[in-house]
Amino acid sequence: MSETLAVPSSPPTDRPGRRLLRHLIEMTVAMVAGMLLLDPLWHTAGTLLDFSGLLARPEVTALVMATDMSIGMAVWMWHRGHPAQATAEMVAAMYLPYLLLLVPYVTGLIDGDALLLGGHLLMVPAMVVVAVRHRHAHPAPPPRHPVVAALVARWPSWLALLMTIDNWFAPVVLPPLSLLVLPLGFLVAGTVRRSWRDRGAVASQLAGLAGWGTLAALAVVADDGPARWLVAGGWLAHAAWDVVHHRRDRVAPRGYTEFCGVLDVAVGLTMVLAILT
Repeated sequence: MSETLAVPSSPPTDRPGRRLLRHLIEMTVAMVAGMLLLDPLWHTAGTLLDFSGLLARPEVTALVMATDMSIGMAVWMWHRGHPAQATAEMVAAMYLPYLLLLVPYVTGLIDGDALLLGGHLLMVPAMVVVAVRHRHAHPAPPPRHPVVAALVARWPSWLALLMTIDNWFAPVVLPPLSLLVLPLGFLVAGTVRRSWRDRGAVASQLAGLAGWGTLAALAVVADDGPARWLVAGGWLAHAAWDVVHHRRDRVAPRGYTEFCGVLDVAVGLTMVLAILT
């Protein structure tokens, strides 16, 4: 009797079209993240070094936007293990539309709005061309240095710090209703994660909503001075809430609780700085 040898089947792979679509979505998200995170740095530098007027010019705005998108996209492609040539071509796809439209802009054929809008529209087919050209490349993230790997693992913290960097240079006290955003974020995350089968989780989140809602109501009716401290204290108190949920890994994903905790501390401390100064 002969034995039949079982041949292990190879793991299923994504279809090329699906992989291409996912790659384009990742690039788009990275571009938007680059603009959102780096734009405050440009404005802060422009204010400190007195070149805000230069940044307001349409041709400079276009190149700054292309730079922000390129940095965000290049960092993500490096993290995903894409080859350097594909990254360079994708960066070129960010600049080329604006560079082409600078000629009719300088000659007066189009205005600044057309330059910015046209650059964004032409950028889409340029990205698709580069993505299709490298559609057969299977990125494999290279091994990272332990320090680099540790920094990448803490990306929620770095994202929160980047989003609040403008607060340190121009600290402001947020309105009392901003306190309602804090518990609502956990309610949305818990709904997406389907965490409400645990009655204890439901009760704790409703209690949090009631607590920060009460704090917001008190800040609304209080005098300006105490109201400011109530808002700042509410944000700092929510950081402790984030730590508890992060340690227990309940309701919200750990990446969200890490991001939220760092964001709450940074926003709370900058509001304290605004009150004291």
